Amino acid sequence: MSDVSPQTRAEIDRAGRGVARRIDPGARAMLIAVAIVAAVAALLLPWVAGTPGWQVLSSGTSGPLPTLFSFTMTGFAVVVSAAALLTRLWALAWFAAFGCGISSVNGLWAIWSQQTGAEAGPGFGMVLGVVAVVLLTFVWAGAALQRD
Repeated sequence: MSDVSPQTRAEIDRAGRGVARRIDPGARAMLIAVAIVAAVAALLLPWVAGTPGWQVLSSGTSGPLPTLFSFTMTGFAVVVSAAALLTRLWALAWFAAFGCGISSVNGLWAIWSQQTGAEAGPGFGMVLGVVAVVLLTFVWAGAALQRD
């Protein structure tokens, strides 16, 4: 016979399921935090023809691809990544990895669109944003795959 009541057993099972849904990023947490700060800094630096990333995000007048990248980078690299880092939920870590992967492709398209036209090319902020998003993609994927 078991010395544990059914209520206690249910509570233990709930706690076990809660732990199974969490990740421990360990040393990756600092790298994730630095990449999030780099993504925020990228929004303050020039992207298209000297226009800062936050203006590309708010106005949308810099073309469709830089605007799309500004939205996906802000959404996934900043908001979802910060939420995943704070809550340490496995599902959010996967969502951050997947979304940052999509944002990486968007960023490469945005850089390509700036290099193929008559414009001066992409600004440093856009390049920094792509580097931050690519880094977050691989770091989040590694953290989500190593769930305990």
